Amino acid sequence: MGEPQRTVEWGECPGAADECPSAEETDLLQRWNALATGFRELTDELLAEAQREVGLPPSSLEVLCFLVASPDRAAPMRLLSQTLGFSTAGTTGVVDRLADAGLVERRPSSSDRRVTYAVLTPLGRETATTAAKVFADAVRRRVVEPLGEEGFVSFARAFATLGIVDESCPGPAESG
Repeated sequence: MGEPQRTVEWGECPGAADECPSAEETDLLQRWNALATGFRELTDELLAEAQREVGLPPSSLEVLCFLVASPDRAAPMRLLSQTLGFSTAGTTGVVDRLADAGLVERRPSSSDRRVTYAVLTPLGRETATTAAKVFADAVRRRVVEPLGEEGFVSFARAFATLGIVDESCPGPAESG
């Protein structure tokens, strides 16, 4: 019947040693996966808290919070997709639902007919402001307070150093 199957232990790599990541690489990947998972879980928890308060799904809250912080409370649909990590179809669906609820409207660009903007309506501004305050309070309690203001600024600078966020994003001393 052949040889019995040998159980491979965690961290053990069957086959040639050069086919396996080193212990250092494995450790690095495990730490990276823990960081990525933790960041996603924290974001989901923060959005869930805002969802309980505002009553809108997380994707809608992300769009509203992005728009309320944008110049003229508007953004091109393409920018929403890129910034929030939504597909084009996903962005269209979220904006459709927000438009049906009277929270956003679509406006064509005055300079480029290929571009459509999502723009907050007065009701959308009110709802987005509430959502942003709830979300900001959750970020303050769950992230800024435990890290401290300097720790949070360092965290944001680390992302800027990696090119993940815009370095021109103002810190607390620079805003206002």
